[in-house]
Amino acid sequence: MMEYNFAHPEFFWGLLLIPLLVAWHIVSRKKQVAHLLSSSVHAFTKTGRLPKWQPVLLFLRMVAVGLIVVALARPQTQDVSTQTKTNKGIDIVIAIDVSSSMLAQDLKPNRLAALKNVASDFIAKRISDRIGLVVYAGESYTKTPITSDKALVIDVLNNVNYDGVINDGTAIGMGLATAVNRLRDSKAKSKVIILLTDGVNNTGFVDPKTAAGLASSYGIKTYTIGLGSNGSAPAPVALRQDGSFVYQMRKVEIDEELLKAIADETGGSYYRATDNKKLAAIYKEIDKLERTEVEEIRYTKYHEKFRWFVFGAMLALLIEWLLRHTLFKSALA
Repeated sequence: MMEYNFAHPEFFWGLLLIPLLVAWHIVSRKKQVAHLLSSSVHAFTKTGRLPKWQPVLLFLRMVAVGLIVVALARPQTQDVSTQTKTNKGIDIVIAIDVSSSMLAQDLKPNRLAALKNVASDFIAKRISDRIGLVVYAGESYTKTPITSDKALVIDVLNNVNYDGVINDGTAIGMGLATAVNRLRDSKAKSKVIILLTDGVNNTGFVDPKTAAGLASSYGIKTYTIGLGSNGSAPAPVALRQDGSFVYQMRKVEIDEELLKAIADETGGSYYRATDNKKLAAIYKEIDKLERTEVEEIRYTKYHEKFRWFVFGAMLALLIEWLLRHTLFKSALA
């Protein structure tokens, strides 16, 4: 069904003229009636066609008035189209600690699985941005370079596991340096690293503070997340012959001072995630802080429809004129 908009709806007040014109016509017709005294009405019994036809002509004229009023209100239809324009979005690299301690079960089902679940949702919402993945333990490497293919990044993220391929340990400096290397040549409006760890820097040949200085020099903001509950948590300490882990309660140690220093050096923020809900809240907070400005351009094309109402009014007046001067001429004479 076609939907109309009216450019000048104030003209609809003109419809109030219709009842006024009808009332004026009735009053004026009564004043025009002639009176004749007669001892008998036998001669007039076959007349009286005038009252029968008069409302038809009046109706046509009022229809014409109504259509003219609608035409003056300028009925229109609209075609609306939008175009989204993004001016240099944000390039983000997520650096994930994949050391064996990430299998600790203080987050459910474990730290790494909880992280993947939250990070996947975060990535899916960054429609206008490019995202890359870096993983690190005793050493670091790039899982995906920065790309706009979110489905690819999420698929790779979901397949990130502790597999012992890279040496165990926590090389925060190397993980951060690898992430910086992915972003240093980026031309994006904003460059961001989200670095997550559950331990202390205990290996690697790049000092974390040196890596933070590199990030700052390239204008890369770094958000750091310390993952782990306060106190102790069940963590893997050995492997059984069947390949399963032996879990024992281990003290949670996170170098919060270092993570805060990295965030301060680069203009980012440090967060502590002690459970699944806090981890999800942290990613939501980062999502709010780092927003890409998307400009939506709206185009509206108007199609004027008043002509059809003018033609309708002209047709009603023409029919009234023809009836008045042909079929009803004798009745109105």
